[in-house]
Amino acid sequence: MYNRRQNQQSDKKFNERILHLRRVSKKTTGGNYISFSALVVVGDGKGQVGLGLGRGLEVPPAIKKGIAQAKKNMITLPIYNDTLPHEILLKYKASLLLLKPAPPGTGLKVGGVVRVILDVAGVNNASGKIIGTRNQITNAYAVMEAIKRMKPRITNEKKS
Repeated sequence: MYNRRQNQQSDKKFNERILHLRRVSKKTTGGNYISFSALVVVGDGKGQVGLGLGRGLEVPPAIKKGIAQAKKNMITLPIYNDTLPHEILLKYKASLLLLKPAPPGTGLKVGGVVRVILDVAGVNNASGKIIGTRNQITNAYAVMEAIKRMKPRITNEKKS
């Protein structure tokens, strides 16, 4: 009972979303070997975001493993005025990703897994495009690589 409450309190900090869930079937001599794979994103809405890919013989353990891996691989996105700090163009495997900051009130004008990852990270205004592949796993890892390469924006404030 005590552990359940403690886990619920620790889970309240992070927003968890399932990006992609698939059933994987492998042919063996005895028949088919079926497992499940879950791509999960975890974020706190303040710039911390993590991505995890979990595999298991059933769906709930696969999701649980994905969440655990996502929490272990958290990275920080430098948010500037509810948007991205700068534009980035990134080629990752087969995907080409373009992310741009947007003015306040624009919303997230990006598609697929990029919208979910940026939303969980706490970005409210951004635009972008994914070119090349429709593979959601590759696109998710491309977004995470773009977030890793972003640098915080330096503001020019007068020192008195």
